[in-house]
Amino acid sequence: MKGTERRREILHLLSTAGSPFSGTSLAERFSVSRQVIVQDMALLRAEGHEVISTTRGYLLHTPVHVVRIIKVFHTDEEMADELNTIVDQGGVAEDVFVHHRVYGELRASLHIASRRDVERFMSEIKSGKSAPLKDVTSGYHYHTVSADSEATLDLIEAELERKGYLCRKKTERGGTDVPAFN
Repeated sequence: MKGTERRREILHLLSTAGSPFSGTSLAERFSVSRQVIVQDMALLRAEGHEVISTTRGYLLHTPVHVVRIIKVFHTDEEMADELNTIVDQGGVAEDVFVHHRVYGELRASLHIASRRDVERFMSEIKSGKSAPLKDVTSGYHYHTVSADSEATLDLIEAELERKGYLCRKKTERGGTDVPAFN
């Protein structure tokens, strides 16, 4: 199979898949090295395809209706509940990031869209390979959350607030709370 045919097939797989494809699985599927797959992804991106690389593999970016940045705080023990709250209300935790006073913004792609994704993520965190990014800022962190509508994002925020995870600060007018971004 030629490179152009392989990349066309990779695009088809990524566009019809419900979950990411690892570079290793794609390499095995097409009988090439993982490095060839990495090069294919670079070529696809150069052609304008929005290929996203996550910790679980590659996926093709599909247009999202709405996104919102949400600041949260929780303990390690509450991490799975926080992520399950987002996905149970119809959201996707696209990433996690913190604002470090020395290093600036530190961001990691997540694309957690289901309880199964939460279980996999928690398994990786519990393996001890790395600490959660939130630990860099004493538990405070942000998620970019995507959903099908503003109403869904409002439900997610309401549930996170009910559980005590959402960080908010009062406006100067004393009116409606707004997410805290510092």
